[in-house]
Formats: sequence, C-alpha cells, structure tokens
Amino acid sequence: MDNMTKAVISRIKNGLALKKLLLIVLCVAGAAGIAVALNSTKEGLVEYIGAQKDIFTSGKALSVVTLEDLAGRKGLYAMGPIEGLDGEITIFDSKPYITKVRGSDYILDTTYKHGAFFLVWTEQSNWKDVPVPAAVKGYLDLQKFVRTEAAAAGLDVTKPFPFLLAGTPVEIKWHINVDRTGGKPITNELFVKSKEPFVARNEPVDIIGFYSEHHSGIFLSQYAPAIRKDSGMQNAIHIHLVSRTSKAAGHIDDITLGEKMVLRLPKLK
Repeated sequence: MDNMTKAVISRIKNGLALKKLLLIVLCVAGAAGIAVALNSTKEGLVEYIGAQKDIFTSGKALSVVTLEDLAGRKGLYAMGPIEGLDGEITIFDSKPYITKVRGSDYILDTTYKHGAFFLVWTEQSNWKDVPVPAAVKGYLDLQKFVRTEAAAAGLDVTKPFPFLLAGTPVEIKWHINVDRTGGKPITNELFVKSKEPFVARNEPVDIIGFYSEHHSGIFLSQYAPAIRKDSGMQNAIHIHLVSRTSKAAGHIDDITLGEKMVLRLPKLK
C-alpha cells in the first residue's frame, strides 16, 4: 500500500471518528438541554418547577414550563395553574384535563398545549388501595388519614409524595383560576379574587393529590379555605378533581367524603 493510499484511509477513519464523536456530544448536549429547559427539582416521589409565591414577588403569572415538555411520559399525574391565571391543569394517568373559565361557563381541553406558572408531578404506575373509613369525612380528616396511611405503608412522610382518591364525595367545593387583576400586579388579594367557584355533589370523581409539610408557597397554598386561619393547622395537601361524568376538573378547596371511597398510595417496590 503506497503512502498516498494510507493517507486517504487515515483521513476517512479520522472523519468517521469525528462524526461519531460529534454525534455523542450532540446526544449528551440534547439530554442536558432538556434538563436545563425544565429546570425542575426532584424531591421524594415528586418533581416540581416554579413556585406559587413567585407571582407575588414579580406580580406576574408567567409560564415556567410547557406541558408539551412532559408529553409521552407514562403514569404521569400532575397539577398546577395555567400561566396568566387562565385556568387549571390536571393530568391524570398521562391524560390532560385543562379547564378555563369562558363567560358564565368553563371549557375543557385535553391537549398538552398549555404553560404553567408552577407545576408539580409524579410518574407512578403501581398503587396500593386503602379503603377510607366512614370516620374520615372532611378536608382535615383526609389530610391526617393520608399521612397516617402513607407512614404505615412505609413512605417517607417527611418528603413530598403523591396520592389518589376515588369514589363519590357528598360534596366538593372547587375552583378554576380566572384573571381578575385588571392588569394590575398580582397581590394575595387579587389572587384570591381571581377564582371562579363551583360545587360538585354526589359526582363520581378521581382525585389527584400531593402531600408535603415543607412546600408551602411552592406547590402548596399556605392556607386552604377548608382550614380556619386561627386553627393552628397547616395545609399539607394540594388536591384536584377529575369528574367521571362531566367536564369538571380543577382545584379542590373543600371536600365532604362519601361512603366506600378508596385512597391509593404509591406502591413501594
């Protein structure tokens, strides 16, 4: 083999090696780019991005994540408010239920084409069913029951975790965010005002919840309407409903449980 031929072969090999190296670099950069784009935090059994309290600092409810970044994930359960105080995000087993107030009614959309100013989610496929006793009737009862049963199931209750609830509550008071700020910077008062209330009675539902004792103002409200401010009790759950019989989906403010409801907790491997 002459020197010229050897030189050509060497260049070809070097070119292939360079292409392979570039491909690896692009793949790594692409993966890193996804992580940076989400800029989310993983803690316990949940992942979250953004914080409710940030809107009071900035005065705006700007998007920090698009749901399309989460599309395609299996066993996805998520919730949060839509950017601009324009609705509620609830994702149940990878299916979005997006509600927005329009006029005197609300609409339901089932696409991922929405942004959130904070979002909390989990990816869970295995759940353990726990019957809810008749003594568990209200919001605080549910909060205490979730913690007790989660601890009994071996979950670390000092870290955030998801839970589900299925059945037919006697009553659910819930809301959808709707911008009533009049273009003014968002304050606590305007945020409370920017909610359209609804009531569901004796309606079969699936409920998604996230429990935490350390994320107030992040993906949990500091106060819940169901908890008196002078009670000394801390809100530790964020819960959304998805109706099985109507288009109702959104944030639960208060709940009266019905008979034979079932709590579902992540099943540890």
